[in-house]
This record gives sequence, C-alpha cells and structure tokens, in this order.
Amino acid sequence: MNIKMDIQIVNTILYCGKWRETVAFYKNTLKLQETASLGWFVEFELNKTSRLSIADASKTSVEPSAGKGITITMKVDDIETACAFLRGNGLKDAAVKEHAWGSKVIHFSDPEGNRLEFWS
Repeated sequence: MNIKMDIQIVNTILYCGKWRETVAFYKNTLKLQETASLGWFVEFELNKTSRLSIADASKTSVEPSAGKGITITMKVDDIETACAFLRGNGLKDAAVKEHAWGSKVIHFSDPEGNRLEFWS
C-alpha cells in the first residue's frame, strides 16, 4: 500500500514572550499579510502554501524559546531588492553577505530573538 498525505499548507508557530513587539515586527517591518488574528495569536502568510504564526506564550501552555535554536530561512528572488526593502522598513543594519556555500544571505533577528535568514 502506497498512501501519502496531501499537505496543503505549512505553518510554523513561534511562542513569544515579547508577543506585541514580535507581531508588530512581522506586520510593520516585514509587511507580511495577516490571515488570522485571535487576540493572542496572529497568522501571517509567507506565500500561498506557507504561514508563520506568532502566539502569546503567556496565554498558552508552551514556553517561549527566546530565539534559542531557531532560524527561519526564506529564499528570495533578488537578495539586493530584499535588502533594500528591509532597510527601507527600519532594519538599517541589514547587509548582504556571501555565504560559504556560494549563496548571498542577510541575517537578523526579530524582537523575540528568532534568527531570520533571507538568501538567494
């Protein structure tokens, strides 16, 4: 028997202690579109099949990770355009760097300390 699941959307949930600041960062700095908001939980669309949600850890049974051991990587079409976008929205220290495997990357952290990487 060869049965496989049909996964339609992937969602990563970040449980945050700095919930308001982190939601504002994804909404105002990265300009992600909200797809759901429950007052303690906000879901953002990354693309048609990927979501990123920010949950207020004080309202859940899950402890915040404070960014320890988490990197969210996102491939972009044009790294220079992504850098200009980030700088224009308040990330003044956003810089494109060469990665060891030959890609160009931008690294920074959200208010909770989660590491983000844009690459192309």
